[in-house]
This record gives sequence, C-alpha cells and structure tokens, in this order.
Amino acid sequence: MLKRIYAIFKARNLEFLRDRGTMSWNLILPVALMFGLSFIFSTERAEYTVGVIQTKEMLDTSVHPFLASRYIEFVPVDDRDNGFRRVAQHQLDLLIEFGDAPRYWVNPDSAKGYFVEFVLRQADDEMGGTIEKASIQGEPVRYVDWVLPGILGMNVMFSSLYGVGYVVVRYRKNGFLKRLRATPLHAIEFVIAQVASRLVLVVIVTSFVYAGTKFFLDTRMDGSHLHLILVLLTGSIAMISMGLMVAARVTSEELAGGMLNMVTWPMMMLSGVWFSLEAASDWIRSIASLFPLTHTLDAARAIMLDGAGLSQILPQLSILLGMSSAFLLIAAMMFRWHPR
Repeated sequence: MLKRIYAIFKARNLEFLRDRGTMSWNLILPVALMFGLSFIFSTERAEYTVGVIQTKEMLDTSVHPFLASRYIEFVPVDDRDNGFRRVAQHQLDLLIEFGDAPRYWVNPDSAKGYFVEFVLRQADDEMGGTIEKASIQGEPVRYVDWVLPGILGMNVMFSSLYGVGYVVVRYRKNGFLKRLRATPLHAIEFVIAQVASRLVLVVIVTSFVYAGTKFFLDTRMDGSHLHLILVLLTGSIAMISMGLMVAARVTSEELAGGMLNMVTWPMMMLSGVWFSLEAASDWIRSIASLFPLTHTLDAARAIMLDGAGLSQILPQLSILLGMSSAFLLIAAMMFRWHPR
C-alpha cells in the first residue's frame, strides 16, 4: 500500500514540477504581493483622515497643535458641503475649520471619528479649549451602510472571476473545448454565452443578499433600485469578461488560480471595499482606477448614499462598458480551444 501511495505522491510532484508555468507562478505571486504591499505601505501609514477647510499650504502645525498629531492624515477641503458629505459617508473621520470661530464636525456613528475627536479635544486644551462642536445637516451614514456596496462588490468579483476562470480552464483541460471546436461555434459566441450564464447567477445571488441585508439591517437606499441594478449588470459583465481574458489560454487550474489571485488581491485592497482611499496617494488612486471594481463601488455608493441619478453615474458606467468591450475582445482573440 505504501508503494502505491508513494507512486501517486511522486507522480503528482513530478507533474507539478514539469508544469513550469504553475510552479513559477506559485513562486512569483507571494513575492510580488509582498513587494507590492511593502512598497504601497512603506511610509508611516495614517490610521485616521481629517479634513481641514482651508488650503493645503495653511496646514501648518503652528495653526493648532492638533495638526501635529501622528497617524492622522490631514487633507484640504475646499467646499464645506462636500466635506459634510465625506464625513457622513465615513470618507473623513472628522472635519475641522480654524479661524475666528474654530469648530469641527464628526459623524456620531463613526468609531474612528470618536477617537479623533478625543485627540482633538486633548490638543485643544493646550489652546484654552476654544474649538466648538457643530452638527452635520442630514442623517449620518452608518458604517454598515457604507461597507455594504463593498461586500456585495467583493462577492460579485469572486463569483465572476473564479466562477468563469476555473470553468473555462477545466473545459480546456478535459477536452470539452476541443470537441466544441469541431462545431460551427466561434470563440466570441462561446465567450458571450459564458458571460450571459454567469451574469444571471451573479445577479440572482447578489440581489438575494442585498434583499436580506435590507430586510434585517434596514440598510440605506437613497437612489433608484433600477439604477443600482444597472450598475450591478455593467460591473458584473466587466469582471466576468476579465475572468475570461485571464483564462483565455491557461491550461492549468493551479496557474489559473495564481493569476486570478494576482487580479483579485489588488482589487480587494485598493478598490475601497473595506476602507476609503481618501488619504491615499494620487498614484495609488490612479492604479485603483484601472480596476472595474473601483468604478462599480463608486457608482453603487453614489446611488445608495447620495441618491445619484443616471447622469451622475454615467462616467462610471461608460468606463465599465469600455473595459468589458476590451476584455471580451482580448479574450476572443487569445482564446485557445486545445489544451496544448
């Protein structure tokens, strides 16, 4: 029995070692992720973000000792109403205005805002306690309301990318695609059929999850459900198309898994699923704009939290449609029917 186990053990190891693409990807992926994350977070990372209603040049520690606080990123805010909206949506932990009548605004439902307010009060005691607390107009947004689009978008991302990528690779590996090649079916037709099939499943599952959270948690929805469904459709198509592009020529499930991890991890970290990129560097936000999940979440949060209409989310929808077209075209051009 041990000989048979050893024979299978040895054969599987040899199979893995001879698959140089999979072996290389398993070595490259963790190293690349470590280098990427260490580079992005190499500087002292701010844990809190505070908006200051004044120009960036005036963000000097001499104005107030609070501006010298560590682990707090201070960003200039030109428009007060925009600052209120960002505080309400947990994009800013606190908004402050210095001058003749210094005051600040904080979301009462924000845990991070609570601690920033405590630090501000401690620092203000050194100035004689002159700063006053002001109230934000409108109903503050709970964190669960803000994070819900991110959770739904993450579910769409994993279901779209892995649900399509692994299936296509398995079809290719077991020879099913080779048999389809003998039919009049074209690559673009197969790709479109896969998109449509996965799209139906993603929309049904996501709608069910959204309805459940709406019923049990009474999550916020200020816009139109029809517009939200439109965002779900365009975002899902873009991510399904990306999954097809990744799996267009891959013949190994292990290699496909590594490539899909390389796509999903940056999106999960940089697309605003769990936290806002308000205080991130410009180049980080530029990288995030390359991901379909970023535009999907931006549009969904604009609808759910701001009540945005179709004209306000049209830029995100246009970008998602453009990405879908590009991904589908590349997938069709690179598509391989045979495993070798």
